[in-house]
Amino acid sequence: MKKYVVGVDVGGTNIKLGLVHPRGFVIARSHFPTKPFSSSKSKLITVLAKEIKKIIACEKLEIREVVGIGIGLPGLIDYGKGIVRFLPNIPGWKNVPLKSILQKKLNMPVFVDNDVKLITLAEWKFGAGRGVKNLICLTLGTGVGSGLILDNRLYRGAGNAAGELGHMPLNEQGPACNCGGFGCFERYVGNKPLFALASRIMNTPDMTTPKMFALANQGNAKALRFWHEAAIRIGNGLVGVVNLFNPQLIIIGGGVSNNEKFLFPTIRTVIKRRAMGLQASMVKIKRAEFGDDAGIIGAQVLVYNAKNF
Repeated sequence: MKKYVVGVDVGGTNIKLGLVHPRGFVIARSHFPTKPFSSSKSKLITVLAKEIKKIIACEKLEIREVVGIGIGLPGLIDYGKGIVRFLPNIPGWKNVPLKSILQKKLNMPVFVDNDVKLITLAEWKFGAGRGVKNLICLTLGTGVGSGLILDNRLYRGAGNAAGELGHMPLNEQGPACNCGGFGCFERYVGNKPLFALASRIMNTPDMTTPKMFALANQGNAKALRFWHEAAIRIGNGLVGVVNLFNPQLIIIGGGVSNNEKFLFPTIRTVIKRRAMGLQASMVKIKRAEFGDDAGIIGAQVLVYNAKNF
């Protein structure tokens, strides 16, 4: 009997579901918008349970063929207790026992965790990090998320909050951050600061990274300068990570990673120049493989690890 997992990736805009094969590929997908249900967590949980049942029924699977539900959420999650502590972009979610609520509704095992931790698990098990014992997975977007695989295990920390590389302080007097600190890595390489950098270099408002990518592909000198400066910022933030964890691999995902050819060579150069010699010589930089499916595939790894398959 094959052991399928329903993976769920909860986002502030959309919620994506996928039925994941034991070998780590998605065989069925569905999605629905978050906003119509975000005002009421009970409504959101009800529709989520309905969509999970629906995707199982559409594939004509028996319940016993689905060994668990894995859910990734963008916030602070207590994995051990299955409690959503806080979701910054979905109001009303504070100390919600999502695991126990859904298990009662579905009569199936449910596991919940932070969404970037699931992306990390997907890339480690099936993607760019296959066979690597020590790696860091970094996602660059509105914010900066990350997950750590140390000695072939996802490292969670004492409060399941490890891996907040986006909130490492890089500047003693830098800009204020939403986390309550200032000078954080995220405040230099998140979408908003990169858009601001692009607008300043181009001397034009409302520049975005996709626009700068298109211009760089055309050979625009200012756009190429932008990507060089962005890569230096990312590389500088990763130097301390390389020195601290001595990873074999750093996987970079998120929208900005689509511009690999303009970013990665400079990131590698900065790390080689600034990190300690041994650590710099060992680490490789790769682009994430799974894109939008990463959280769903990572949910399968989460469930399989929890059930010791």
